[in-house]
Amino acid sequence: MQIIHIIPGSGGSFYCGNCLRDVNYLHELRMLGHEVIKVPMYLPLFKDEHDLEDVPVFYGAISLYLKQKWPSFQVLPNWIDKILNSKPALKFASSMAGTTRAKGLEELTMSMLLGESGQQAEELDKMVTWISEHCHPDVIHLSNALLLGLAHQLTERLNVPVICSLQDEDVWVDNMHPEFSKRVWALINEKATQVDAFISVSDYYTGVMQEKLSLSEEALHRLHLGINPEEYSFQPASEKPGNIGFISQMSHGNGLDILVDAFIELSKHPESSEIKLILTGGHTHDDARFIREQRRKLREAGILDRVEFHENFTGKGREEFFEKVAVVSVPVRNGEAFGLYLLEALASGSPVVQPHLGAFPEIISISGGGITYKPNHPGKLATALKNLLYDQDRLFQLSKSGREAVIEHFHIKEQASKMLDIYEEVINKHCHSPG
Repeated sequence: MQIIHIIPGSGGSFYCGNCLRDVNYLHELRMLGHEVIKVPMYLPLFKDEHDLEDVPVFYGAISLYLKQKWPSFQVLPNWIDKILNSKPALKFASSMAGTTRAKGLEELTMSMLLGESGQQAEELDKMVTWISEHCHPDVIHLSNALLLGLAHQLTERLNVPVICSLQDEDVWVDNMHPEFSKRVWALINEKATQVDAFISVSDYYTGVMQEKLSLSEEALHRLHLGINPEEYSFQPASEKPGNIGFISQMSHGNGLDILVDAFIELSKHPESSEIKLILTGGHTHDDARFIREQRRKLREAGILDRVEFHENFTGKGREEFFEKVAVVSVPVRNGEAFGLYLLEALASGSPVVQPHLGAFPEIISISGGGITYKPNHPGKLATALKNLLYDQDRLFQLSKSGREAVIEHFHIKEQASKMLDIYEEVINKHCHSPG
């Protein structure tokens, strides 16, 4: 089976769970003998992206932004457009990536959803033409619902079914001005009719999207995320340094300040003097001021020397991070559709301490590898962390349960096989549909 997977790239400046999700599936589907072609959009997926010369980056972030912001750029000579979308230019843009906020990008989001009727019609034509000339896909997989503007042209010109993953679109759309948010959800609803199936990453998010979109139960599948536990070195938390870890984009939305305030509260207890806070996950330029504020609070509390900003959150750097932390907490303000870092922490033997929000209770209930607390404020988090870190027997049991759950319930091999079943079902229906 040939699978086209269209994935927006983050450029590697911060921990991108959606990027890691897609790459995990892509790798495992290849291991199962299928041809999976990764088609990147906007930016490279990661800093060390090595295969950009094989497949171009479509909708290059630089020219995309310029053309939307200033329509005069729509008539740029092709040679300038090629420079803006070149590998060196996109790598530079990745290093300067400034925002993951929806505010200010409402018009661009709507234009992308309009597809061939939007200002990026030429880019859409380039992508579909390239796929038609270089590939013979059996199915096309869109990374998220904000890409639904691509679906009509892909199905119309390539005559293949289109599948779309669903994960945290609400975080982007609901942060827009209410007027725009309403219009964007209406567009997503309209474009959803052009997709053959949707795959939500949790029961919680399935419920969210059933409320947001008019999707039939037949069209909406639930498939939890997966990782390969063999890629993570397991060590029980009871045998690790008693440190607290944070791994995600270091931002206000992900609740870094809640964890910092909880750590300041925890540091007031004399018995916690050996505990350190290890932070990783990168950030955008938008987050710089926020991070400076967290440093200031820690400095004023006299404990900045007990906080480590672990710079490398990929590959070996991520492994080293998990070796340093007994527990992991990412107190996302509004919860998440899943949180891939939960599985990475559990596979590494670090129980998770999460707010009772979003899909966190669902994943922790299935895994038995952590605890939840509520409400999501620093005092409650500090208490939860303190009680867990000083209970070695419980730490060991949560570590053991978490690792076993990743192997039994969240193994990427099993999840990729389920993904293939969805592909085959959709392909079969497409082949037998009228016309």
